[in-house]
Order: sequence, then C-alpha cells, then structure tokens
Amino acid sequence: MFNNTYKNCKILVTGHTGFKGSWLSLWLQLLGADVKGISLPPESSPNHWDLLGLDVDSYEIDIRNDELLRKKVIEISPDFVFHLAAQPLVRRSYHYPLETWATNVMGTANLLEACRHVSNLAAIVVVTTDKCYENKEWIWGYREIDPLGGHDPYSASKAGSELVAASYRSSFFNQEAKPLLATARAGNVIGGGDWSEDRLIPDLIRSIGAGTPLEIRSPQATRPWQHVLDCLSGYLLLGQRLLEGDPACAEAWNFGPAREGNRRVEQILEALQPNLPDLQWYCSDQPQPHETQCLYLDNDKARARLAWQPVWTFEEGLAATAEWYRTWLKPGDVISLTQLRSYVELAGKRGLPWAGGLT
Repeated sequence: MFNNTYKNCKILVTGHTGFKGSWLSLWLQLLGADVKGISLPPESSPNHWDLLGLDVDSYEIDIRNDELLRKKVIEISPDFVFHLAAQPLVRRSYHYPLETWATNVMGTANLLEACRHVSNLAAIVVVTTDKCYENKEWIWGYREIDPLGGHDPYSASKAGSELVAASYRSSFFNQEAKPLLATARAGNVIGGGDWSEDRLIPDLIRSIGAGTPLEIRSPQATRPWQHVLDCLSGYLLLGQRLLEGDPACAEAWNFGPAREGNRRVEQILEALQPNLPDLQWYCSDQPQPHETQCLYLDNDKARARLAWQPVWTFEEGLAATAEWYRTWLKPGDVISLTQLRSYVELAGKRGLPWAGGLT
C-alpha cells in the first residue's frame, strides 16, 4: 500500500489516543511504520485506543505546553508528523472557548515550532476540519480556495490552525531541505470506536446501552458523512506524495464523501435503524447553540491530482459502523483490524492506485 512509503518510517502521530488517531496508528503499524504518539489520555472509558492495545511508544503531553512538547519532538526526531491532537467538539467549544483556541491554534503553532528543530523531518500533515470554511449555508461544496471562517469557537479555531500552518509553510518551510507541510480537511467522520460526547453515533450507542431514547438536536441538519477509513486513506495518500518529495502537494486538501454521502441527521438514524433495532430517538424542543445546518465538501482537487476517492459508499460505511458497535456490544469483540483489511481489499478490487496487498 502507498508504494511502501511508510515502511520503516518513524512517524509521530499527535492525538493518537483519539478516535481518528487510533485508527491511523493501527493502519500505520500495518504499513510497517515505527509509530510514536503524543496525546492526552483518552477521555472516555471504553475507548478505541485502549481496546486496540497497540504496541506504540506513547507520551502523555499537552500540546499547549510548548517546552515539554518541543523537548519530546526533538527527542523522537520523526521522519514524518501527522498532527491530529485537538479539541474536536463544536458544543464543547461553547463551554470552553479558551481551551479550544489554546489547543487548536497555539497547540498547532507549538507543534510546528518544535518541528523546526528536527533536521531529518521530511513532511507534516496538519489535520483540520470541513468546518474551517466561512459557512454561507449554500448548496455547493466548499473548495480549498474558499474563504476560511467560523461562527462557533471550534470552527473559528480550526480556521486559525489552517492560517498557522500556512504561515509556517510560507515563513519557515519554503526552502530546500525543509519539510513539506500540507493540511487536510475531512467531513463528519463515523466509524467504530468513537465515544466522543455530543456526536450522533456515539450518543445513540450510549442511549441503546442505557435503554433510553436519544435526544436529537437538529434532525434536518445536513452533513458530509464519511467513514473514518475513507478520510485516513486520503491523509495517507497525501503523506505518501509529500514523502516522495512532491512540493505541489504542500497545500490544503479536502477529503470529503461522494455527493450521496451528504445526508440529514434524521436520514442517518433511519438508515441505522435496521442494523440497530433497539435505537429510539425524539427531537428536542429546547433552544440549542448555533450549529451549521448545511455543509458540503468539494473533493474534486483530491480526485484529480491525487487519484483519491472514497472506497465505501454511504451505505457501506454506515453498515460497517453499525457492525463494529453491534459486535462490540455482543460478544465484545473488536473488529477494527478485520474491517481495515476488508476496506483495503475492496479498494484494490475497485482499482484505487494506492491499494496493494497486506503482508
């Protein structure tokens, strides 16, 4: 896979104990990478990181602590960095705006500043979000050239982290022998092992476990839903091109679902009902903080220039997510590796150039 680019490559993943970070660490180990992780401990129990039980050198460091972070990054001396550590929740950002800004903006700046002191570092991918765009509630997908913005602290802070990355790319990483730096923006990511607060599928899994109906805040809100493996394949493909020394890839990239992945919240629930028959929900009549109602991503750039596209359809990704939780709830198995292998096999059958055989 990925032209064996990651084999024996020392890779630092920040936020490796999180939902995306744990899946990425699993995949990188399959690719033969030497994975190191910097993160806070998982916030939930259970959590995907602990369930995987990966053999990874893991360091508990808050990225807001620039001194400790810099010391550890220099000590690790990675060849490549995937930066995923963040405060990732919209509603939490209303309660803790300063934590959100400090983590997402200054945390990114601290990480990139530390990277300036690693002589062998070849490339960096900073992961942000689809919500970094100035949302106009229009029906068209946002492109990488559209203005950044954000109503809530989370969205605005992610736009800020994009600006930090662009500034470091222009000011410090624009010379020969300096690392290539790109940013990656994905949609509303689903998949097994997510127990984050105030996210639709983790909330409904908790409601099933408690035997209570799920309160739905915005049933008509439309989001670009995609399975975690689809966005990670984009991150890895982008990273491959950076490691191969392609400077044209050192910019911003969208990795969103196909158009049919843009669905209303209520459509997600209706599609999950056959796979999770105990699911019940009701629509809240309480006032809620502002959240975007309509959001699409345009991924034409990644399709045209990276030959990337989603592997799983909306229905396949949703079914895989339901299967993961259903299997974990009973009999308690963790099928992440099995699903990853199935995903890669299907990518090969569908002719995606990044996909190869698993050893």
